[in-house]
Amino acid sequence: MSSNNHSSHLHSKLSAAGLLITLGIIYGDIGTSPLYVMKAIISDSIITKDLVLGGLSCIFWTLTLQTTLKYVLITLSADNHGEGGIFALYALVKKTKIQWLIVPAIIGGSALLADGIITPPISVSSAVEGLRIFKPDIPTIPIVITILFILFTIQQFGTKLVGKFFAPMMLIWFSMLGILGAIQMFTNIDVLQALNPYYAYHLLTSDVSSQGFFILGAVFLCTTGAEALYSDMGHCGRRNIRISWIFVKSTLVMNYFGQGAYLLMHEGKTLEQLGSSNPNPFYLMMPIWFQPIGIVIATLAAVIASQALISGSFTLINEAMRLNFWPKVKIKFPTDVKGQLYIPSINWLLFLGCVGIVLYFKESGNMEHAYGLAIVLCMIMTTILLNFYLILKRVKWYFIAPIIIIYLAIEFSFLAANIIKFFDGGFVTLFIAIILISIMSTWFLAKKISKNYTKIVKINDYKKVLAELSVDLSIPKYATHLVYMTNSTKSDEIEEKVMYSILQKRPKRADIYWFIHVNVMSEPYRKSYKVTEIIPDDIYRIDFYLGFREPTKINLMFKEVLKDMVKNGEVDITSRYESLNKNNILGDFKFVLSEKFLSNDSDVTFFEKIVMNAYFIMKKFSLSEEKGFGLDSSSVKVEQFPLVLHAPEKIHLDRIK
Repeated sequence: MSSNNHSSHLHSKLSAAGLLITLGIIYGDIGTSPLYVMKAIISDSIITKDLVLGGLSCIFWTLTLQTTLKYVLITLSADNHGEGGIFALYALVKKTKIQWLIVPAIIGGSALLADGIITPPISVSSAVEGLRIFKPDIPTIPIVITILFILFTIQQFGTKLVGKFFAPMMLIWFSMLGILGAIQMFTNIDVLQALNPYYAYHLLTSDVSSQGFFILGAVFLCTTGAEALYSDMGHCGRRNIRISWIFVKSTLVMNYFGQGAYLLMHEGKTLEQLGSSNPNPFYLMMPIWFQPIGIVIATLAAVIASQALISGSFTLINEAMRLNFWPKVKIKFPTDVKGQLYIPSINWLLFLGCVGIVLYFKESGNMEHAYGLAIVLCMIMTTILLNFYLILKRVKWYFIAPIIIIYLAIEFSFLAANIIKFFDGGFVTLFIAIILISIMSTWFLAKKISKNYTKIVKINDYKKVLAELSVDLSIPKYATHLVYMTNSTKSDEIEEKVMYSILQKRPKRADIYWFIHVNVMSEPYRKSYKVTEIIPDDIYRIDFYLGFREPTKINLMFKEVLKDMVKNGEVDITSRYESLNKNNILGDFKFVLSEKFLSNDSDVTFFEKIVMNAYFIMKKFSLSEEKGFGLDSSSVKVEQFPLVLHAPEKIHLDRIK
């Protein structure tokens, strides 16, 4: 099935099992927000009708405008052959050839990764802190770190087994949210007045709370999972998300309004005065007998929310590597589920980041300050890319303009409200995002600089000498089949350094020369190839066309191509040594890879020097070329080549007689 047919089938498919799986995979982040949003809105303020109704009105209209309208209805339409997420969207709009679109893609991707470091600690901490209702002095930090350690340890086994447990658990969680909220709402129907947007306007423009407009920083926490929802679209399909969102949004709204109804019964008090060591309206509105059950369910839901963000981070890094934004790192495929992967280095870096967040902030209430600032940046970047997607789709400008202007106004308002969190902890996620932006930008720029200074030559100019070298018995044979990886996109061209390696570095005689090029496509799943015969039975070029989510396994793919070519009678790969050929023994294959280093002859600018030096430092920690291409190291030869940037002009020397 082609990827186009697969994606249209995936997005038109609707089933009870699909809806259940969607609940388990996609809504973890946004689904656990009732644990801390109302608590963050009320904060230290005295509970008043205007504050509660204003807060609820802001939550309802944020979920409606931001999550439902922007993400579930508009952004989910921007799928790249069935896949979603900011890098999938960038791969689509790249076709516009607008160079600077790389900027929102890198900023958005980095901000989403930074969000992946703060979500597990805040979700798990908010849930575990419920234990203080029974034991006020319980140390929650060791419990939170233990849960996080278990969560990150099980990543290597994939989510196939635990995935079966996720969906029913999230169904229980959302059902619990709805039932608890509905029970409280029926005790105080007045809370439904919050559906009137006037209350939101009144809260933001008056001194109802001590924060005024800046209370949006707390309100924004209710929609932080929308970006993750878009990123995971490929696993569930558009229709399953849109239908299940009706149920999810209903239960979320009921729970928020239930918390509001409970708070309205305690007007004039602060949360601290409600007689609990954990003054969280989410737990306070539960019947006392149900609280232990509620804490267990909330903790399991928080773990599932964290799981979704961790696996989302793996997908994001994999896409970044394929789009040349990230150094090559080791990827494992724990199950046969398409698109499911595990990146050990990223897994443990995320774990260390999460532990650092827990130890630094200690309480979930403090983490709220760090939460939101990075993700609102990601949302703004998605809006910018979405604008170009709509242009690409030839949507009329009078439809595009109001949509983009309204959403940029909403998101910049959220950004302005979140800015005040900067010194209270917002700088932490912003600092993490800046580090990630630096890594991605450096890697991308260095690759671009390197490409600009790579000299390309025509293969035609070397056909004669290669054909003669192939039969020159005065030169010892290097290999029966000699394979070079090339970055040249045209089949009649090759890097000069490849020819230098064959003809000059140490003349390499081989019976057949193979040039392999990998094209990363702007669609997620594609595996195809094209063979170009340059000289029959002497020089061949293979172009692989791989989707940006496909693993690069050149060894295996090359074998499949050879099998196909032999079957079609296009090439003979048996050994050319007489005794081996007689016995039908396959010829040996040797891969030659080139590793660049910055030449001392380079006359680089200050900026280029910083970028290239940082690139070569990162390269030391990244996966080697042979592992990156999935080659067997026993048949690989790595050659060092100097990279000369701005070669100096010829030096004039006077000869002394």
